[in-house]
This record gives sequence, C-alpha cells and structure tokens, in this order.
Amino acid sequence: MRLELGLNLKLSQQLRLAPQIIQSIEILQLPAMDLKELIENELQENEALEVVEPAADAFTESEEARDNSKDEESFEDNAEAVLERLDELANAESGSTYSSRGAAQEASDRKLEAMQNAPAYDTGLADHLMRQLEEMELDPHVAKAAEAIIYNLADTGLLPCPLNDVSHGMDEPAPPEVMSLALDLVQSLDPRGVGARDLQECLLLQIRDDCEDAELKRTLLTEHYDDIKRNKLPRIAKSMGLEIQRVYDLIHGLADLSTRPGSSYSAGPIRYIRPDVVIEWEEGLYAVRLVNDHLPRVGLSGNVRRMLEQARGDPKVKEYLKRKIDSAKWLIEAIAQRQSTLERVVKEIVKRQRDYLDFGVNHLRPLKMQEIADVLGIHVSTVSRAISDKHAQTPRGIVPLKFFFTGGTENEDGGIESRLSVKERVRELIEDEDKQSPMSDDEVAERLKEKYGLEIARRTVTKYRKALNIPSSRQRRVWV
Repeated sequence: MRLELGLNLKLSQQLRLAPQIIQSIEILQLPAMDLKELIENELQENEALEVVEPAADAFTESEEARDNSKDEESFEDNAEAVLERLDELANAESGSTYSSRGAAQEASDRKLEAMQNAPAYDTGLADHLMRQLEEMELDPHVAKAAEAIIYNLADTGLLPCPLNDVSHGMDEPAPPEVMSLALDLVQSLDPRGVGARDLQECLLLQIRDDCEDAELKRTLLTEHYDDIKRNKLPRIAKSMGLEIQRVYDLIHGLADLSTRPGSSYSAGPIRYIRPDVVIEWEEGLYAVRLVNDHLPRVGLSGNVRRMLEQARGDPKVKEYLKRKIDSAKWLIEAIAQRQSTLERVVKEIVKRQRDYLDFGVNHLRPLKMQEIADVLGIHVSTVSRAISDKHAQTPRGIVPLKFFFTGGTENEDGGIESRLSVKERVRELIEDEDKQSPMSDDEVAERLKEKYGLEIARRTVTKYRKALNIPSSRQRRVWV
C-alpha cells in the first residue's frame, strides 16, 4: 500500500445562517423580560444605541432625539474618547490590567445594580435544618451522619434512598446504629415530617401527642394505610369498631398534614409571569395590545452619527463606529420585526379562538400552528418561536400562547372539539355523578357519546382522568 499526498478541489453547497439572522431568530423567541435584559446589555456595550423618549413608533431611529441632543461636545473630544475606549479594549484583549478611575467606578456601579436586581431566593431546606443542628451539642459522628442525611433529602423533604446508600457516600461511612440515631435526630427537626422514607412515615411523624384523636390516627395510618388508598372504608370501620362517618372524620383530619413538608423551603428563585400580550374587549371587538411599556425604547445615537460623518480623516474611528451603527440598526430592525410578527400571530389566534374568549375552555377549538403560518405566509417554525415562552392576558385569565394550540376529536355532527374541551367535559360529568355510585371509565365514555356525540375509547377517558388528577371510581365512592 502506497501513501500519496495530493491537492484536490471540491465544489459543494452549504446553507449557513448569518450571525444577524441567528440574532433575529433569538430575539423573536425571547419573552418580554428576557428581551428587556438583552436591550439593556446592548445599551451598555454599543455607543451607537441610546434610549429615546416615548414616541408613536417604538424602536425606531429618532431624528428629533438626534437634533435635540444635550451633548454638544466637539467632535475632536468625542473622537479622543472613542480612541481611548479602543485602546482600553485592545489592552484588555492583550491581558493588560489597566483601567481608568471612571471605568472602575462604572464597573462597580454595574455590579451593584446586578446585585440589586438579582432574583430573591428563599431559605433552602438544607440550610434551615443545618442551622438547627448547629445549635445542638451532638456527638461528632452523629452530627456528620445527620448532615449527610440532610444533604440527601429531596425537595419534598423525604429521604429517597436507603440509609446504607447515604452512609456509603460519606468520606468515612458510619455504622448502622449511628445512621439510625442520626435519622431520628433529623426527623425531630422542624418542619415535622422531614427525613421520612415514604409518605406513610411522613404523615405519622406529623401527628403530635397533643393532636385530637392522635392514637386513632396513628392506628389508621399504621394498620389501614393501604385500605385508605383503596377507599375500603367499610373494612376499616369494621376492623376498628367505629362507625363509617367516624372513619371519614379521621381521614379528613389527616388532610391537614403535609405530604411535602420541605416544599415551603424551596431554594430556587421566585418566578414571576408577566404577559407579553393583552387581549381585551373594546367596542364590540377583541383588541390585541403588546406589553411594551417596560421595554427601553432605543434608537440610533445622534452623537455617534455625527462623529461618523466627521471621521473621514481617521479610518480607525470610522471603521469602529460604522460597525457599531450597523449592529445597532440590525438590533432595532430585529426588535421591530419581533413585535410585528408577534402581534400578527396573536391577532390570527384571536380570530380562531373567539368562542373560547366568549364562553370558556369548553369552546376552545382545535388549532395547529400550520394554519396560522399558512394565513400569514410565514414558516411554521416562525410561529413556534413567536409564541415560545410567552403569555397572554385574556378575559379568561393569563394563559401561555401555546394553550391555544391543541388537537381535537370529531363528534357525530362532523364538528371537532379540542382535547382540552373534552377533558373539561370529562371533569363535569364526574363532578355531577352520583357519589355513592360513581361512573366507571366505560360509563363516562358512553355518557360523552350520548350527551355530546363524542366517540372516545375507554383508555382515552382513563388518560384524561389521570391527567386531571381524578381518582378511579372505586376511590371516588362515598360510603354513607
């Protein structure tokens, strides 16, 4: 076999997205709060952008803002400032640590602002439990084992793994008796119920000695836990020698106990939903309004434009400013395109989901993104990006824009009902049933056909019922 070295030419075609196109796609996909953050970052990085006063058209170049600029410094002074910034950038790229006092102060201000705007975090469960441990005088070995158990707890507060696994994960594995003592210690901490290995133990840990009917509730959970889950109340009543109404009262008393004792100590940021679009009733029609009030209105800076016109003698400044202006223009156009596309998509959604806005979820009709794309003459992926992670404030509440897109089921009249509408009808039928003789899933399917003309299989009813967190007919039965 002989090795050869040669030079060959190959002609091929490749589809590549320009950076500006990628940025435009990303901006279209951003929800309002993320878009605000992007604009603020661009204002910090690009001298060609500035915040303009509210105008009739947002995100457009403001001639008046340029003409009425408050900064009347000479071009020479501005050019020197730009050159100084270029030198600082070059020094930064080469590893220089030089920075002016003004730059340091500006960086400090940005850090302070970032700290003030950081999302608030709740106290974590582990931190809450560890603070209680630190206040106790404990054997060092038990304290280390308790710490290991605490950091293995799930967000719910339950221990999802065996004690042996926790011990093996420690630097120095603890013997079983130490792990048992440590678990008892963790289970004695606040909130009650943490450290439980299953839901039954979690509920038992929360029953205090001074609770009403404490012993009966413990007996109920210890000896009849499976019967409670299967709703076999007559069997429980006979075994405990109680009337069935008394058993009901005991079970209702357990409803005050938490199945997720650690959930109130979430360590994640508090997430707020701010609608991107408002759909409201105005003069006999549903009007669509984009929520732009909190977004900075940006335009091209007049100072940088004048500097570019006067920078004919300095190619370095001219090239730098031209690049910044092109970037600013593209950002302004991309934001304007995002607003236009989002408004057009939502208006088309409103036309097709008018019945939902008038009458509620039972009248939500099936809708595919392709239908909106065909009417607007855009690609279906554009519709998908336009509605991604965005919410609308409607007369029916705040809902994700994806809520309006759902499949459907055909009825006997040839009409089509959305899956959400069918789920709601399943819920209504079950709520109106005879509680002492609840309907099976087969009977619910028959009632859907009789009342609404919907031909739905039993397994589909079962799937919808579980999605609605509705128990089976056996579990729904009321024993009175």
